[in-house]
Amino acid sequence: MNSFSELGLKEWIVKQCQKVGIENATPIQRECVPQILAGKDCIGCAKTGSGKTLAFALPILQKLSEDPYGIFALVLTPTRELAFQIADQFQIMGKPIGLRQTVIVGGMDMVQQGMDLSRKPHIVISTPGRLYDHLGSCVTFSLKKIKFLVIDEADRTLGGDFDEQLKRIFDALPEQRQNLLFSATMTDSLSKVRQVAKKEMFLHETKSEVATVEELKQHYVLCPGAVKDGYLVQIIRKFKESHPRGSIMVFTNTCKNCQLLSMTLKEVGYDNVCLHGMISQKLRLVALNKFKSNNVKILIATDVASRGLDIPEVQLVINHSVPTVPKEYVHRVGRTARAGRGGDAVTLVTPNDIKLIQAIEELINTKLTEYKTDEKEVSKIFTQVSVTRREAEIKLDETDFFEKKELNKRKQFMMEGKDPDEEMEKKSKYKKKLRRQKIKAAIKARTERKKLREQEKPASSVADS
Repeated sequence: MNSFSELGLKEWIVKQCQKVGIENATPIQRECVPQILAGKDCIGCAKTGSGKTLAFALPILQKLSEDPYGIFALVLTPTRELAFQIADQFQIMGKPIGLRQTVIVGGMDMVQQGMDLSRKPHIVISTPGRLYDHLGSCVTFSLKKIKFLVIDEADRTLGGDFDEQLKRIFDALPEQRQNLLFSATMTDSLSKVRQVAKKEMFLHETKSEVATVEELKQHYVLCPGAVKDGYLVQIIRKFKESHPRGSIMVFTNTCKNCQLLSMTLKEVGYDNVCLHGMISQKLRLVALNKFKSNNVKILIATDVASRGLDIPEVQLVINHSVPTVPKEYVHRVGRTARAGRGGDAVTLVTPNDIKLIQAIEELINTKLTEYKTDEKEVSKIFTQVSVTRREAEIKLDETDFFEKKELNKRKQFMMEGKDPDEEMEKKSKYKKKLRRQKIKAAIKARTERKKLREQEKPASSVADS
């Protein structure tokens, strides 16, 4: 079955797919759509860029057209950006039936969101945290009649970070509903869901020896940690020379580092936008729209942008920091080489990252190849880049960036019903403890290396000494 009409979808959906240039169904769509239409719960796991969103959106829209009412379906997703992207796809495919939907995420006006929910949209797309807030403070809507619960990026949503929020949400849902769970990576959480499911659950898992798509070329650059920024600029420069129209996504580990890299690259001549949790939601949407529309070719981001975002123009993904969780690497590099297109991924690896890279290679069952860089060019630009980075750090210190970070943490603790002062004190003590442990580990490692060097000395030199 390649055409959508063979999957049991109605003519209006098939025509709408054709209008947006989608002629044939992908494997996950071929497998899951008929099962969802048949009323079964479903777990769908497939590589990034395989069409998972339409696999659940199309059958939901068909069922909605047969018996339209609001609120018909709830879609939960771990990140705000992904929520808006899913909403866009629902809006496009549901246009012929006058679909009403709303996005409920943090960083936006809660009063307006409450009003939107009271109008009973057909589809609600939400992050768990903000929906949790509305369920605790708003009585103008009910989720007791929903037909579908969709959990996108289910491995992360069910991974433990949202347990408290999900408990309240699940309590507000009817028992008689279809549960649809989709992700690019299968985890123990999803396996457990299938085991404890009350009704028959269909599982589609794309079996492949390699966790990433064949069209993706994966490389590494081994470099000292102190000169990573120099290598980053050199890789961007080299790519721009060969792909002047291509877009680049750079992933890093913290909000601070993301902001600093963005400021540094702008100063050395590379226009970019950044995306991280310390930016207001409106500015995050503005930044993402600039990147999607190709007005800006470089996006610097934390892992808030690693899940689900579909931006066809991305031809290169650079991991400025190696993800500590191997499966996050799969999601990061999945931002390129989507839907059969080619793409490249380059990871900057320091000597301290070797074990992380080995874990990633074991997970994806692929060996990363060395990316050739011009060492002389890196040495030429390193001084300029490092000085620019230091200037960016000074500028950032002069802003209220860190005050905002602390304020956001305090707000989060208050939302969880915890004492902010007490929790901040605990966090400070934990950081100090962690720092002491790292120092002890470093001293121990240094002592062991010294002993090894002594043991490796030739017997004659030891006797002479």
